[in-house]
Amino acid sequence: MSTSIRLVKDDLRPPESTGRRHLLSIADLTRDDVERVLGTARTFASSLEREVKKLPTLKGRLIVNLFYESSTRTSSSFELAAKRLSADTLTIKSVGSSVDKGESLKDTALTLGAYDPDVIVIRHPQVGAAHFVARIADAHVVNAGDGKHQHPTQALLDLYTLQQELGRLDGLHVAIVGDVLHSRVARSLVQAFALMNMRCTLVGPPALLPQGLGESTTDINAIRDADVVYVLRMQNERMQAGANFVPSLREYTARWGITPERLRAGQKVMHPGPMNRGVEIDPRVADSGDALVERQVRSGLVVRMAVLYDLLVGGPVGVRALAAAEVA
Repeated sequence: MSTSIRLVKDDLRPPESTGRRHLLSIADLTRDDVERVLGTARTFASSLEREVKKLPTLKGRLIVNLFYESSTRTSSSFELAAKRLSADTLTIKSVGSSVDKGESLKDTALTLGAYDPDVIVIRHPQVGAAHFVARIADAHVVNAGDGKHQHPTQALLDLYTLQQELGRLDGLHVAIVGDVLHSRVARSLVQAFALMNMRCTLVGPPALLPQGLGESTTDINAIRDADVVYVLRMQNERMQAGANFVPSLREYTARWGITPERLRAGQKVMHPGPMNRGVEIDPRVADSGDALVERQVRSGLVVRMAVLYDLLVGGPVGVRALAAAEVA
């Protein structure tokens, strides 16, 4: 199967200015942008407490979800977010599509562009894919993950989760533990935490801690100083064949796995999923009351609703306006 986008590797040139707004990276956002999106997400969360949860906000708009990689949480939450806002949705996955026949990303994007979508949400294994689509499409583009580069909506939903659970973002200390080198989530989080005046410590095996990303250590005991421990899985699908980043998974678990014994009482734990229980996270931790994993999933829906709303409508959404809205 071909997923070539016919670009120079790591081509991250921003799209030419067309007046269309995109969400390709946390670097696209200011702190005010983040606070506006989180505020809109809170408003949408209150609207979902109603008996009828659907809003007419994006009625008549078309959201295309283009996923070249497997996904459960991101794909389903973007689709449900669009439907909650009454938008039409079209979900394309590489398996079973013309991609199986060798169609390039450019031709796929141009084909989908003929349907005049308002937003294209794309996940792709190659760095720069979302930027590439933003340059050739007439739609707003949301990066749902491009290789090991960025996953901005994951970072936004994590900020929302922390804000809702802990009541603040400023001054929080988060330890990110695991395969940081191959993690697009980690890269987005480091940028997002800096934007919101939060401290971040990267923890893991030396071969999996990239240079220059931020404060880092190989000492797992460093997590005890953090308010929140953010656990990452081993990104085996992004590792070069034959590369040995850790001696074995058993040794990785023994030295860097998150167990109850390594945590302080009441210390919160997050994970972007999917979890490998018994490898990077002990099942007792994953199932504990201090694990925020299910809350992250719930946050993903309202935050992605807020992102779609922000791109297509813009500005904060009023609680009264939503409460008074009639279902389409």
